[in-house]
Amino acid sequence: MASIARKNLIEDIPRFLAAQAGIMFAVSLVTIQNGILNGFVRSSSLLIDNSSADIWITSKDMVHLNLTMPMALEQLNQARDVPGVQRAEPLIFQGARWRDPTDQIQAINLVGSDPDGKLFAPWNIIEGDRQALKEPYGVMVDESNLESLRVNGIGDKVTISGLEARIVGLTRGTQPIVNSVFVFTSLKNANAYASVPLQTRTRCTLENGDLNCINIFDDSSDRSEEGVVSAAPKPLTLADPIHYILVKAEPGQDLQALKTQLEATLPGITAYTREELAKKIQDFWQKRTGVGFVLSLGAVVGIFVGMIVVAQILYASVADHIKEFGTLKAMGAPDRVLYSVILEQAFWMAILGYVPGIALCFGVASWASATQGILILITPVSTVGVFFLTLVMCGGSAFFAIQKVTRVDPAIVFKA
Repeated sequence: MASIARKNLIEDIPRFLAAQAGIMFAVSLVTIQNGILNGFVRSSSLLIDNSSADIWITSKDMVHLNLTMPMALEQLNQARDVPGVQRAEPLIFQGARWRDPTDQIQAINLVGSDPDGKLFAPWNIIEGDRQALKEPYGVMVDESNLESLRVNGIGDKVTISGLEARIVGLTRGTQPIVNSVFVFTSLKNANAYASVPLQTRTRCTLENGDLNCINIFDDSSDRSEEGVVSAAPKPLTLADPIHYILVKAEPGQDLQALKTQLEATLPGITAYTREELAKKIQDFWQKRTGVGFVLSLGAVVGIFVGMIVVAQILYASVADHIKEFGTLKAMGAPDRVLYSVILEQAFWMAILGYVPGIALCFGVASWASATQGILILITPVSTVGVFFLTLVMCGGSAFFAIQKVTRVDPAIVFKA
């Protein structure tokens, strides 16, 4: 019966190719949508996953990385005095305005850390050196953001919140899907950018003899004739705001006990282990936003499209070969033999549609990561899951064709 299934499958090449295209579409849509969801959730905690801290101290009001309340630098010293703390470092995570060479602005996230720190630093640096962040107003960006930021690379100058910024390094794979552009810099630079107030100036116009004046806000600042900010960033004071404190515990220290001690010592904070904070951030984006639902809905649509295409092809194939099936029934072939022919056709359609479909997905994921900085996370578990889903999809589609074979009358063989 296997030869009958393969013969029916490739007898009509255009129909066969149409069926495989439909399965490829379903496989690709399900895999990519699931990969985008996995990548979206995973990238939301990218900053946390790439730190060496055992515990992250945040404001008790923190909802996610971008939505939190600042803490005073003074609390860093308090954390360092807690027994069981080996090392503690501050981190600034602050929104700012990037003004590119074409005078266009866009939102960015400043990530300020100590260039000599041990618990956090820009990772995957492909050009430059983290020590260059010590330079006044030196910053690093991900290479995938160069085009959107309208810069070419190291040495280019822009302004951030009205202060000059010079690109001193490039990273790779450091840009999450969920956040605005990450711009890495030192604590001093980040604090300087975050503390610049908007400037106001008055513009007056004379209309019909009346003088009309309005206040205009911009992010300009005092500059020398060369356009370089004259004053270097100042070191942080105890009153300056930071957003996170990263803690390295002493070897053998119980992290849960240390968390409790930190929360008892520092007012208005919550302490998380690195894994706990990563899960909190991921759960926020997956459960408290509509992203998970939208991407899952797209995957379900892909499954239904694939089932409809396969069902139509199998049903048409059975209709074209109804006399052959009638002949088999007239010869005494049991129904299970007829069913096996259709199910084998569905199985081969699943295999031949899945292989190129999943290969296409890996190609798209690689292209998106290299050119757009978008993480489409296709895991071994998801590839196996999509394979079995494809088998179920094609097997379920065969149900309609099987129903037609079940009702076939063997006498049809003898009709003109």
